[in-house]
Amino acid sequence: MNQEIYCSVNSCHYWSRGNRCVANKIIITADSLADRTPDSIDAMQASTAPATAARNCMETCCKTYVTKGSGLIRADGIRRQ
Repeated sequence: MNQEIYCSVNSCHYWSRGNRCVANKIIITADSLADRTPDSIDAMQASTAPATAARNCMETCCKTYVTKGSGLIRADGIRRQ
C-alpha cells in the first residue's frame, strides 16, 4: 500500500520537505495512552498496543517522533524511507 503521511513537525528526524513523514513505520494513538506510556510504546509495538478511542484529533499524538539530531534515531528500530 502506497501511503502519503504528512507531518508539519520539522524538528522530527522523520520530517522531510513538503511536510512528509518518511518513517517506514508510524504509530498514532490517543493522548491518554501516550501519557501513561510515554517511552514504552512506539511503532515497533504498534501491532500489540491496545486500541484507543479519541473524541477529536486534539486527543491524538504521533508516537514515532524522534527529535532531529538527538542521536536516538536507532533506538526504536524505525528508519527513514
